[in-house]
Amino acid sequence: MWHGQFLPSTAPGGRRMSRRVGLSANSSQFTLEGETFRILGGSIHYFRVPRAYWRDRLMKMKACGINTLTTYVPWSLHQPERGVFHFQTELDLEAYINLAAEVGLWVILRPGPYICSELDLGGLPSWLLRDGSMRLRTTHPGFAEAVNTFFDKLIPKVVPLQFKKGGPIIAVQLENEYGSFAMDNTYMPFIKEALQSRGINELLLTSDNHEGLKEGGVTGGTVYHYSRLTYRVLILHRPYMVSAVREILRRGMSINLYMFHGGTNFGFMSGALTNPIYKALITSYDYDAPLSESGEYTPKYHLLRDLFSQYHSKLITKLNMENLPVNSGNGQSYGYTLYETIITSGGSLKSGDNVRDRALVFVDRHYIGIFKHQNLELAVPDGKKRTLSLLVENCGRVHYGKALDKQRKGLVGDILLNNTPLRDFTIYSLDMKTSFIDRLAPWMSLPHVPSFPGFFLGRMFTYGYPSDTFVKLPGWGKGVVFINGLNLGRHWYIGPQQTLYLPGPFLNSGVNQVIVFEEQEADYKITFEETPDLGMAVDIQ
Repeated sequence: MWHGQFLPSTAPGGRRMSRRVGLSANSSQFTLEGETFRILGGSIHYFRVPRAYWRDRLMKMKACGINTLTTYVPWSLHQPERGVFHFQTELDLEAYINLAAEVGLWVILRPGPYICSELDLGGLPSWLLRDGSMRLRTTHPGFAEAVNTFFDKLIPKVVPLQFKKGGPIIAVQLENEYGSFAMDNTYMPFIKEALQSRGINELLLTSDNHEGLKEGGVTGGTVYHYSRLTYRVLILHRPYMVSAVREILRRGMSINLYMFHGGTNFGFMSGALTNPIYKALITSYDYDAPLSESGEYTPKYHLLRDLFSQYHSKLITKLNMENLPVNSGNGQSYGYTLYETIITSGGSLKSGDNVRDRALVFVDRHYIGIFKHQNLELAVPDGKKRTLSLLVENCGRVHYGKALDKQRKGLVGDILLNNTPLRDFTIYSLDMKTSFIDRLAPWMSLPHVPSFPGFFLGRMFTYGYPSDTFVKLPGWGKGVVFINGLNLGRHWYIGPQQTLYLPGPFLNSGVNQVIVFEEQEADYKITFEETPDLGMAVDIQ
């Protein structure tokens, strides 16, 4: 009687992010769950883009190499009147954040309450000014009460979307550039408490230019600093912007592009300047951004995409077997590695030379093809949110020659879907060691139509003192054979070898456990031969 344990959904040893630590900062570096993480950020404001275009803009951002979306939350639009709240259509913040996660972007949320952003009154609702004694951006009772009322509506919507709860929000910004205002030294602690008491528990950021750093911080908050260079270049978009970005990345620092796509100040949304004289702002928020106001690519976009691609190619090597956080920090040596990520469309899936050495590819557990040295492209059927799985096999490292330094296995570079690199993989180490085999239990009865790949368990009874024998699997496809937890080696119907040597000492007198990992097909019959079958011998001239 055979029993089964099937992939990919039940593979043991999965290395998912624990989502307990989240984003952390030290000096100029970030870590995410303890791993070095570089923020390649860009701002797109949901309220400046028609909802029908959200996906287009975010996918173009992702395709450029951005990994983190930043967005403000405009209080004035969400609460245009006291007691009236809008979180629908273009103001559906939850849908926007969920879409970012679906596309594969992390999110830095900037909920204010003041956000500046060239909005009327900096995003504060004008009805606050009905109070003749109002002091905006302070702990003035009227303002503090209004902030609490707004946060009571807003924050519960985003708390479930935080990183530690499985969502994409990795950080939350406190207010905005308060160091340039600094009218109340109790105000920033008040905003911090207002967020944390309502369930915000991700990394807190403050944002200030160089002059405002001293007054704009808060205890326990990380400075999201715009230096003089980055402030002028990334906010005002001088012509030499791309070269400045290159220098920042060369120094190992994170970055955020404000704006990556500006959009439009629809209606009467735009604000005004008062220094040196009053000037009203225009409706367009094109911002000379990499994506134009109407979402078109600009020369700046293509330059940035080429630049960011250099850094993604360096970061992706952490996905290879040897760099996986397993075996006490020593990585994975042999076997298979299962990589899974969410995709939101069909199209052309390309591996380049980045699969080492062979990968079975599945969409929602349905086999769609194989990547190997001769096959570098597959068609992914159309569909919405689905799981893409790549079961990658290390077929053996080169043992001789000048290529010894190039023997990393697993995924060693980008896998592209419609020319966009896939990110955010959940990785399972299937190293096929004894400890791995022990974790396969409990076993289920073999279904009438089993799925593949899978592990199959059977038992064999032997009498007396077992002798040497040879295992043959004529009705199986490709995989690995284990006897009493010992790995005999690979089997593959294409040969030339057709049997695996089973020494007598590996067998028990009595019950023996037989486990076969099978990739493709099986008739569930194993034979034991007296002589080996190593295939046809050919004399080499």
